[in-house]
Amino acid sequence: MTPAFTLDPRLAESTRPIGDLALCQVLLHDDSRFPWLVLVPRVPGASELTDLDRASAAALIDEIRIAVRVIEEIAKPDKINVGALGNIVAQLHVHVVGRFRSDPAWPSPVWGHGERRPYPDHAAQALIDRAAALFAAA
Repeated sequence: MTPAFTLDPRLAESTRPIGDLALCQVLLHDDSRFPWLVLVPRVPGASELTDLDRASAAALIDEIRIAVRVIEEIAKPDKINVGALGNIVAQLHVHVVGRFRSDPAWPSPVWGHGERRPYPDHAAQALIDRAAALFAAA
């Protein structure tokens, strides 16, 4: 029997769910300083990109491309960073972060920069609704 997919509690703690794509659970990283999505392939036990079979790896790339377009539409950033680090949370997940030359971390990485500023509930819900609609239209 294949184990069920469960989201790492550390990801759940710092994100808000947007919805599901064919492969990935899509999350909003709850930090209002940066437009930031997290894609988590629903593949139990996956920690590296190489843990995915070819079809899942191709699906992940397609879903990253969709997430990049969603960030572009929502935020119009100067640059988009895409990364799968896994140094703290081993569960395979991909960050898609909109960056601005004016953001508080520019040009350095966003990881570990300052204190996270969670969205107010109403702002998070509006962003989630907009992102969900853009994902659905993709």
